[in-house]
Amino acid sequence: QVQLVESGGGLVQPGGSLRLSCVASGSIFSIDTMGWYRQAPGKQRELVAVITSGGSTNYADSVKGRFTISGDNAKNTVYLQMNSLKPEDTAVYYCNFLIRNGATITGYSGQGTQVTVSS
Repeated sequence: QVQLVESGGGLVQPGGSLRLSCVASGSIFSIDTMGWYRQAPGKQRELVAVITSGGSTNYADSVKGRFTISGDNAKNTVYLQMNSLKPEDTAVYYCNFLIRNGATITGYSGQGTQVTVSS
């Protein structure tokens, strides 16, 4: 079993910054991909950013140039640096890990951390 714990959310003014962290613990054999998703009230969960074990990244168009995802496989940790935050970034942010065990890949998500952008 794998547990993910997010931290770093909070209330920030428009234009401000936050850094989210997510640490995975448990039976982690090999990390395939780490990512962040978000869900705003009344909306579907959407992909924010992902990073592969090889370091390749992909971002939602809405956050390109403002958010940066990074990972530390040795520490089983993924980060999301969020700059120039906008009210529309307000959401619950969830981290997600794809863990590879041989030919099997299993996805795990955290409980979420609230990010509120408001003046």
